[in-house]
Amino acid sequence: MTFIPFNSRNAYFKSKFGSITAGETLTFRICVPCSFNIGGAFLMMKKDGGEYAEYRMDYETRTGEDSESYAVTVKAEEHGLYFYHFDFLGAFGRGSILNSGNGIGSFDGSADKYSDWQLTVSKKFNTPGWLKGGIIYQIFPDRFMNSGKEKKNVPSDRIVRSDWGGEPYFRPDKNGEVLNNDYFGGDLEGIRQKLPYLKALGVNCVYLNPIFEAHSNHRYNTADYSKIDPLLGDEEDFKRLCKSAEEMGIKIILDGVFSHTGDDSVYFNKKGRYDSVGAYQSENSDYSKWYKFQKFPDKYDSWWGFKTLPEVKEEDESYREFICGENGIVAKWLGLGAGGFRLDVADELPDIFLDDLKTAVKKAKPDALLLGEVWEDATNKISYGVRRRYLLGDQLDSVMNYPFAEAILEFCRTGNAEQFMDGVMTIVENYPKQCLDVMMNHIGTHDTVRAITRLAGENSDYRDREWQSTHKLSFVEYSQGIERLKLAAALQYTLPGVPSVYYGDEAGLQGYRDPFNRGCYPWGNENSELVDFYKTLGKIRTENSVFKEGRFIPVSGVLGCVAYIREDANGSVMVIANRNVHEIRYNLPQNFAASKALYGENPKYGSVNIPSCSFVILTNTY
Repeated sequence: MTFIPFNSRNAYFKSKFGSITAGETLTFRICVPCSFNIGGAFLMMKKDGGEYAEYRMDYETRTGEDSESYAVTVKAEEHGLYFYHFDFLGAFGRGSILNSGNGIGSFDGSADKYSDWQLTVSKKFNTPGWLKGGIIYQIFPDRFMNSGKEKKNVPSDRIVRSDWGGEPYFRPDKNGEVLNNDYFGGDLEGIRQKLPYLKALGVNCVYLNPIFEAHSNHRYNTADYSKIDPLLGDEEDFKRLCKSAEEMGIKIILDGVFSHTGDDSVYFNKKGRYDSVGAYQSENSDYSKWYKFQKFPDKYDSWWGFKTLPEVKEEDESYREFICGENGIVAKWLGLGAGGFRLDVADELPDIFLDDLKTAVKKAKPDALLLGEVWEDATNKISYGVRRRYLLGDQLDSVMNYPFAEAILEFCRTGNAEQFMDGVMTIVENYPKQCLDVMMNHIGTHDTVRAITRLAGENSDYRDREWQSTHKLSFVEYSQGIERLKLAAALQYTLPGVPSVYYGDEAGLQGYRDPFNRGCYPWGNENSELVDFYKTLGKIRTENSVFKEGRFIPVSGVLGCVAYIREDANGSVMVIANRNVHEIRYNLPQNFAASKALYGENPKYGSVNIPSCSFVILTNTY
C-alpha cells in the first residue's frame, strides 16, 4: 500500500474539509515514516502573491509500526487565497510533501511535477436562501414561446418568421455578414403563459438571456438598457411576468451584459438609428468616455474583435453610476420585479465594477442573486494578469459551474469515474459552501452544443456551420443520447449546487453550436417520456432537504461507476451512477443496506442492481 503523508480531503489530516471563513482555525496533520528520523516538520503557507510563512509542527504520537504524526493549528486572520505544503528535516536535508493530485500528498518533492494545496478563506457572507434546493430553467427568449400577442414598434430591418421550429438563418448575406436578424417571435407573455409548465418541472428560478432592446436575435449587443426589446413586449409585460412568477414561487433573473454594448445603440449610435449623439458621432458625446478609441471614430476597442460590439470602460465613473447608481439600470429592473442578474463574461469585468455592482444589487434587493459567467475554477481564476476574488464575499454569490458540466458530460460519454470524482471534489474543496449551494449546474447553455448532441453525436470541433446544419443524430445515436442524458441529469440534480435546464433539453432538442443550439421549443412535439423523467427528478429534488445545503460525501469513483451521499440533519440520500455497458451489483454501505429507492430498484440483501448506463437514488430517511 502506498504511504499517504497527507490528504486535504480527509478530516484526520485537515480538521475541516474545504474552504473556511476568516478568523477560523485549522489543524493540519502529517504522517511520516519513523525511518525518516526527521528533526522537525513545518507547515509552509503563503497568502496569494506573498512569501511563505513557516509554522513549526509539534510531534504527536506513533501512528503505526513505522509512522508518526506531527500537527499544527493555525488561524486565518484575513480572507484571501492561500497556498501551502509541508517541509521536513531529514537525514539527507530538507524535504517536502506536495500535492500529487486528488488532495494526496507525496514525498517526491518535485515542484515542477507536483504543487501546493489551495485554501480558500472567504469573508462571512450569505447567499440567497430561496435558490438553495431549487431548479433553474434557462430561456433564450426568442425561441421559447410566442404568445401570439401583437408586436408593436418593431424595427423594419428585422425578419419576423412564421415557421416556428425552422432552422435559424446562419449563412452570410451578400456583404458577407451574418446579421442574426431573423426572429421567431418568442416573447415575455409567452413565458408567462408557460409558467405552470415550469412549475411542474420543479423550477423556482428562470434565467432569461438578454431582454433589453438590441438589434440581433441573441440581444447581446445591447441598444438600450432601459427598455424591453419591442419583439418581447414592454415594461408592463415584464412586470406582469415577474408578478405571476412570484405568485408561483419562481424568480426571474436577467442577463447583465455590461462589458460591451452594440454599435447600433443609443450610446454608440454608429448607424444613426437613434436621436442621441452617440460616442461614434462626436467626441463631445456624453457617452464618449465610456469607450476607448485609438483613432476616432472608426478605430476602437471591441469585444473579441467584433466591431459591432464596442467595449465599455467599466472603470469609468459615469458608466458605473449609470449601471450601479441609486437610480441606475440595476436598481430599475430589480425594482420592477427581477430577482437578480447573471453577468455575461464576468471575468472581463474589473473588480471595481463588480464591487459596485454587488453593492447596488444587495442595496436594491438583499436577497437578489448575483451570478457570474466564469468558465474555470472561479476561486483561482486569473484574468488580465489579476487573480480574481469573485467568491470571497465582496462580489458574486456564485458562478456558472462549467467544471461540473465538463465532469458530468465526460463521465457520461467515457465512463471515467476517477476523473469525474476528482473534478467534482476539486470544486467542492475550493468553493465557499454558501457559494457552492447556489452554483448554476448546467450541462448545456446558449454557448455550447446541446447536451444530447454532445453526449451522443460526432465531435463538432473545427467543423463549420454548413457541416453542423446537416448533421443530426441518427435514431441509434438519439436513443443513446436519451439514455446518457438521463444519467447526466441525475448527476446534475443531485450534486451540490442548483441544476440548470437549458430550455428544450428536457424535451429532447438537439443541435450543435450557435445558432443550431438555439432552436424553437417543440411545443406539441416534445419527447414526453423525457419531460416526465425531468418532472420525476424535480420531485425527488424538491422533496428531499439534503439537496439544499446537505454535505457531499464521496463514496467511490472507479471502474465506470460513481457513488456519493448527500446528508443533512434530516437524513441522507445516496446516488450511484453506472456508466458501464453492463449491469452491475453494488454493495452498499451499512447505513444504506435497508434503504428505499427514490429512483431505480430497491436494495436486497445489502446491495442493489443498477442497469447499464443508469442510476439509482436511495434514501435512508423514513
